[in-house]
Amino acid sequence: MRLQVAGVRRYSTEAPKAKSNNVIPMTLALGGLGGFAYWTYLYRTGNTGAASLPSVLNPDEFVTLPLKKVVPYNHNSSTFIFGLPPQTSSKLPVASCVVVKAADPEALKDKKGNPVVRPYTPVSSADNTGEIAFLIKKYDTGVMSKYIHTLKPGDFLSIKGPIHKFPYRPNEFDEVALIGGGSGITPLYQVISHALANPSNTTKFKLLFSNVTEEDILMREDIDALAKKHPKTLEVVYLLDKPKPDWKGPTGFINADIIKKYVAPPTAERTMVMVCGPPGQVAAIAGKKAGMKQGEIGGVLRELGYTEEQVFKF
Repeated sequence: MRLQVAGVRRYSTEAPKAKSNNVIPMTLALGGLGGFAYWTYLYRTGNTGAASLPSVLNPDEFVTLPLKKVVPYNHNSSTFIFGLPPQTSSKLPVASCVVVKAADPEALKDKKGNPVVRPYTPVSSADNTGEIAFLIKKYDTGVMSKYIHTLKPGDFLSIKGPIHKFPYRPNEFDEVALIGGGSGITPLYQVISHALANPSNTTKFKLLFSNVTEEDILMREDIDALAKKHPKTLEVVYLLDKPKPDWKGPTGFINADIIKKYVAPPTAERTMVMVCGPPGQVAAIAGKKAGMKQGEIGGVLRELGYTEEQVFKF
């Protein structure tokens, strides 16, 4: 079974401070086992004061949420759906993400004894009430992704956000190229689904999405549906490392030739390239990120002449 999603999906800038609300500290600032019990009571009874809480998330504090359901997507990815108080939603702006950590402070730590914290972009709509969903691929070296894949309905995860990434503005660019790999599709999909939902959109999007096999292509149904609905403003190119004999698309890594073939040249005005994928892919295409900062531009895009102003690394 695959979950169909719409209107969605690491750091770049600090999120603005949330307005104070005397209901939030009591219902949402949930830490420790006492917080778990209190949230469970509110969640089961529906007594959450949700009418005064348009967003359940807090950019300054972790909120502990219960896992409602796990929907398998393919051989190594599943959609994890977490419950929100009734009549609330994530209200995540585009483009932004959240950061997550284990609800149990002793469950997942790094070598220095600090909690492991990782960014994820939801695949559920920002206005979806009652739940927030994440499509998560389990990587062999992914400490957090492997941990989340052990969670069962009724377990908890701590989430904080929004963490603002790129201040998307309608029609700011003539063309936006989105280059991604694996689960890096989530913030790219967040941008294009939001932009294309605007009837006045004139920006043309080119999505170059690379994966190992055809079965690894995440959110393909949703991407193809957008491309079919917006043929003049969205072009999608899938690339595979290990294709089957009947694969008709391009193969191998996203290289200079692929970029020159599908992406507007750096000399074109109002052009932006957004990149999100495994660290090795990001470094090869656009240069390494410097922690929470963008880092210098490098890789293939630098060789082709793109500037730092034309490239954004999620």
